[in-house]
Amino acid sequence: MKRFTRITVLTASVLASLAACVSAPTGPTVAIMPREGKPFEVFQQEDQQCREFAANSIKDSSNVALKDAATSAAIAAALGAAAGAMIGGGSHTNVGTGAGIGLLGGAGIGAMNASGKENQSQTQYNIAYQQCMYSKGNQVPSYSAPISGRSYR
Repeated sequence: MKRFTRITVLTASVLASLAACVSAPTGPTVAIMPREGKPFEVFQQEDQQCREFAANSIKDSSNVALKDAATSAAIAAALGAAAGAMIGGGSHTNVGTGAGIGLLGGAGIGAMNASGKENQSQTQYNIAYQQCMYSKGNQVPSYSAPISGRSYR
């Protein structure tokens, strides 16, 4: 029973640490400049409006990364416990070891998955922010499209 308690505490601590690592975007990671002649106070107001717009545009997906990380860790721990029980013929020692190994692997997979979701949220935030600021006449970064047929080797 002590081993089960340790595993439960370990699971809770890993999931809590994953929760601390995952966060929604707090601002844009792109530089936007006011158009020439626009007063800075107006630019600041537009910036605030567009930050709110961008935050609202990703609100539905803000907790997805945390949920995915926790789910991955929990599933891997359960599969590890089942594998430990099958390999060890039902021995409690092997169940605990299997669950521990499964939890460790699941936490790693969950962390990678959460990181990808967090990057995706930041990209979506940036796009919404740029669209809003562009619609207000501000200068947004542009990317030139490669000329077709030309190779840059």
